[in-house]
Amino acid sequence: MIHQPPVASSAAEQAIATRIAAAMPTLTPIHRRMGDYVLANLFRAATMRIDELASVVGASVATANRFARALGFDGYPQFREALVRGFEATLAPVERLRSAQESLAAGDDVVDASLEQAANNLHATRTAIDNAAAEAAVEAIIAARRVFVLGYGASAFLAGLMEHGLMPYHDNVQSLALMGGPSHAARRLFACNGGDLVIGIAFPRYVEDTIELARRAASRGARVLALTDSPRSPLAQFADLSLYIRADRRLAANADSAVLAVIEALCDAIAYRTKRSVKAAAEVSEFVLPWLVAGQSGSDPTNEKPVRASRTARATQAKPKAKR
Repeated sequence: MIHQPPVASSAAEQAIATRIAAAMPTLTPIHRRMGDYVLANLFRAATMRIDELASVVGASVATANRFARALGFDGYPQFREALVRGFEATLAPVERLRSAQESLAAGDDVVDASLEQAANNLHATRTAIDNAAAEAAVEAIIAARRVFVLGYGASAFLAGLMEHGLMPYHDNVQSLALMGGPSHAARRLFACNGGDLVIGIAFPRYVEDTIELARRAASRGARVLALTDSPRSPLAQFADLSLYIRADRRLAANADSAVLAVIEALCDAIAYRTKRSVKAAAEVSEFVLPWLVAGQSGSDPTNEKPVRASRTARATQAKPKAKR
């Protein structure tokens, strides 16, 4: 259940709303219009610069500044600080992006900086996950009768990739991220028990659906493996096992590269440890062969067109050799 718009802490929200409501009778018409807009759009107003708020209500920057002072603040920066209070985690990537746009020079290499941050995330994650924690996670996946993978928001795509990576080596692995939504996921988890494993993927800004569904599965006896950012994560509070992954990203909420690297590492470990994994991998490869595209061996890739593997594969499968 992703709340739109995000909800601030009740105390912070009540404080600013009370202050605006109390001042309304003494405000000028343009200031009352500004107050009405802020009360109806607390989160949106918290993201706005002074010129943006002034523009949306048809006022000047000076008027917006006087509005803040009429509410008892020293100026607009202090007013916006009060608005932001309670939305800090949600607004953090917005503020980082705004700061970068205002401070980066034209020649700054944003791509290189992003790649460097991804490398740093991976290094920090590799340091944080010790052999015992990784081995426990692998054992839990192998031993589970069923594996359910939970993730919403951007983590839904990671959940699907984890299902994709584990499917050849586990008889029953299901991503509950997209198909049917949270209510369908709840139905699938209703019958889970101690023989099942729920893998929850959750990073700030945490999606409530992931946390609540994993919590309910845990209450029915399922083990929970958390792929999350820190012991302070709401998912880590009740998980049986946790792998902590650095997912810092300068201009967005989270980086997924280190999370995907951990998922791939777990899938590789499962493939290595699982009996008949080589046979399973070969069978999967053979089955999907008609849909694969292969380049011509020894050819110049800049000049030659790829050859559809399906053409040969289908012909071979459809036309057995005639007896002589």
